[in-house]
Amino acid sequence: MTEQFKTVATNRKAYHDYFLFDDLEAGIALTGTEIKSIREGRVNLRDSYVQIRAGQAWLMNVHVSPYAAGSRENPDPRRDRRLLLHRRQIVRLAAATQEKGLTIVPLRLYLKNNRAKVQIALARGKKLYDKRDAIDQRETERRLQREIKGRLD
Repeated sequence: MTEQFKTVATNRKAYHDYFLFDDLEAGIALTGTEIKSIREGRVNLRDSYVQIRAGQAWLMNVHVSPYAAGSRENPDPRRDRRLLLHRRQIVRLAAATQEKGLTIVPLRLYLKNNRAKVQIALARGKKLYDKRDAIDQRETERRLQREIKGRLD
């Protein structure tokens, strides 16, 4: 059986603001109208993060727009959503955030075999000079690629 992926949303700001370490896939506990909105691509991961509370992982500050054809019973767009992870994964993430001062950020939200999944990663915040270095490296790489392409033409 082939797995089908459809990326719904990416957190491009996370790649800019954090050094990313190991990542993993987690399911999300959603209501009926939320999954319909996600399938339409009406979700925003900016400024979102994962928090470990009472032995469970929670996806915080993710905006899922209310489903247009839903009723007035649509849930709050910014409600906390439980992540579906194995116990040992949660314990490992909690230990990393407690001891090493790391945080957990969602990188992308996608549909895998019609189920909503989120790719999360351990992250350490970048300082301003780190961000500048990354921008300089990117610009240098672009300039080199342009020169190489110019010489080949």
